[in-house]
Amino acid sequence: MILLYNARIYTGFKGSPVVNALLIHEDRVLAAGSKDELSAIAPQGTARINLEGKIVLPGMTDSHMHLKHYALGLRSVLAETETIEECLQRVANKAKEIPDGGWITGWGWNQNVWKGGFGNAAQLDAVSQGHPVCLSAKSGHAIWVNTLALKMAGIDAHTPDPEGGVIQRDAKGNPTGILMESAENLVSSLIPEPSHKELKDCMLAAQPSLWEMGLTGIHDFSSIDLFPVLQDMDQENSLGLRVVKGIPVHMLDHAAEIGLTSGFGSDFLKAGSIKVFMDGALGPQTAGMLEPFENSEDCGILLLKADEVYEIGRKASSHGLSLAIHAIGDRANREVLDGYQMLRSFERENGLKPQQHRIEHVQLLHPDDYSRLAQMNIIASMQPIHATSDLFISDLYWGRRAVGAYAFRTLLTRNTRLIFGSDAPVETPNPFVGIHAAVTRRRIDGTPGEDGWYPAERLPLNEVLHAYTAAPAISSGFGKRLGTLTSGSYADLIVLNQDPFEIQAQDLHLLRPDATMVGGSWVWTKPG
Repeated sequence: MILLYNARIYTGFKGSPVVNALLIHEDRVLAAGSKDELSAIAPQGTARINLEGKIVLPGMTDSHMHLKHYALGLRSVLAETETIEECLQRVANKAKEIPDGGWITGWGWNQNVWKGGFGNAAQLDAVSQGHPVCLSAKSGHAIWVNTLALKMAGIDAHTPDPEGGVIQRDAKGNPTGILMESAENLVSSLIPEPSHKELKDCMLAAQPSLWEMGLTGIHDFSSIDLFPVLQDMDQENSLGLRVVKGIPVHMLDHAAEIGLTSGFGSDFLKAGSIKVFMDGALGPQTAGMLEPFENSEDCGILLLKADEVYEIGRKASSHGLSLAIHAIGDRANREVLDGYQMLRSFERENGLKPQQHRIEHVQLLHPDDYSRLAQMNIIASMQPIHATSDLFISDLYWGRRAVGAYAFRTLLTRNTRLIFGSDAPVETPNPFVGIHAAVTRRRIDGTPGEDGWYPAERLPLNEVLHAYTAAPAISSGFGKRLGTLTSGSYADLIVLNQDPFEIQAQDLHLLRPDATMVGGSWVWTKPG
């Protein structure tokens, strides 16, 4: 048994008391209260730890990340650079490290911050030394490849765009090396998948980096091949994150056939929602829009219609499975909401338990749709850091419509359930960077000014912390056992030397844990 005392312990963030001691038995909080109260019930032999006035918060959950890609990305080329020249130099460096013929992979480039915009295959050819190259965009909705990769995929001037995808071409019709949306699969399908052991090794190496940031839970939307790795880790007690594993929609029939339900699993690994894509992304202008992007005639792409959402949802709900649907543009979100409206009626009419359906990202809503998520009890799974990362291209591509973008406060005031994440590796999974973005609507450098971007959408700190702790737990099958520090909850917590409620809002991104506990065990402590 462990007694933590002499601390300011936030047991929750919406009406929960602040105490100065916690009594922990095995992996659970036995009691929260004063040192005197808990000392009176602590048995002899209890380890007593004086936290010397430090701050304790519940461990945080990232409600939307791609854990496999984050873990693999730690050993790949980081293509998120200020200039294309710097990115190309990193590719050249990697080409010297890997065996002949091996793939060079990476992620993070953003053509919107590069002076010349998109890169091309010839630029990669000059630095890749005979290796095929595939670099994923920061948005996750495009890749940049070299000529060798194009040849291996059989892509030339005569290759048609696949359904739902675009092969970018030059003035003569030749592929430039940029493949968008489903066209990515033409090359990415050729890249050898890491073995079970390789993926497990990457996962084991990635966990400490997440604990160091204060994360103790993840809602994962990477490919299904991570599931057996996570199960293996869970069974051997090496999984130190509470993971809710999303299931791709192409696996819906299989999940239904074997009776898998959302929320089923162990203390560390649970089945999540069926992941569905409705549209593309803002950066490459493939988000599904009601009206064209600014200075364009393009309304993006729409992968499904509302009645198709309903058909998918009807099968999922009938088998106890929730949906998590990616939607960026205002038309995409409306189609999802229209589909969910039919689905909620189906659940009621058939006496089915209402599933915890979600929309992932909810980046732009038409004002007519602001209240609909709350009315149907649909969860808004959002990434605050997208608001600050995307503010300039949101203004550029959406113009005055951007007033309805990343509408955190608008949704909250309508009683929408908010859960927050990062979309890592698209953005950093550091929750304190996301917290800073939600509270200030400013970038770390202070852009766009003291009031932030559309400051009416700023949130109070307690609501933001709730969206990183208790809210994702309630929305994922963990219930009240996770996200708070009350009797019966998991002893997942972080220790800080500064109180987030007492520092300046612009400094929230600087917070880092001194220690992280998962299930009553210290999994990470600050060196020194």
